[in-house]
Amino acid sequence: MPIDAAALIARFLLAVVFIPNGIMKLSDIAGTAGYFAGLGFPMTTAVAWGSGLFELIAGICIVAGFQTRIVAILLALFCIAASVIGHIGQGADDPAIAFLHMQALLKDIGLAGGFLALALAGPGRFSIDGGRS
Repeated sequence: MPIDAAALIARFLLAVVFIPNGIMKLSDIAGTAGYFAGLGFPMTTAVAWGSGLFELIAGICIVAGFQTRIVAILLALFCIAASVIGHIGQGADDPAIAFLHMQALLKDIGLAGGFLALALAGPGRFSIDGGRS
């Protein structure tokens, strides 16, 4: 039982980044699209909608423990891609901004590790997936 409670807490802590981010992206599609335009993305409005929906839905799935292993792997890949695309080499002309991007890159890599661990360990009994086994 303590492991299952810890798995629930871990799922919540991992997802707490993505649910609010998804909501923020979807609440300001123009601003999110502008951010992606600054990174050189094409079709920025579609990318803004896609990333916002993915973060929101994937975060909810992780908290609920639904399709946890698959979603955790997808989020690990998302974190790695986000860290490479959004943070490597950013802020080179301003040491403070470069530092913030390095911190964000390391956070994304750490989250990817947490999601890979979740994919391997599974969601625990206090989850939709756990209730089906």
